[in-house]
Amino acid sequence: MEAHVGDRIVVRSTHQGEPDRVGEVVACAEPGGGPPYRVRWEPDGHEGLFYPAGTASVLHAAGSQG
Repeated sequence: MEAHVGDRIVVRSTHQGEPDRVGEVVACAEPGGGPPYRVRWEPDGHEGLFYPAGTASVLHAAGSQG
């Protein structure tokens, strides 16, 4: 997975009835876009380090390197 600042991370729920998690990448540890990522999660704006797993995908921001 490759993501850059401004891209959005979507983590698909694996349980029926649970919403997907969506957040914005605010920092990236690797210059080439590799994890871990610092993500600001919706809807409450909390931030944390994120190491992607199987249900995560990236929505690249317009003009991002990805």
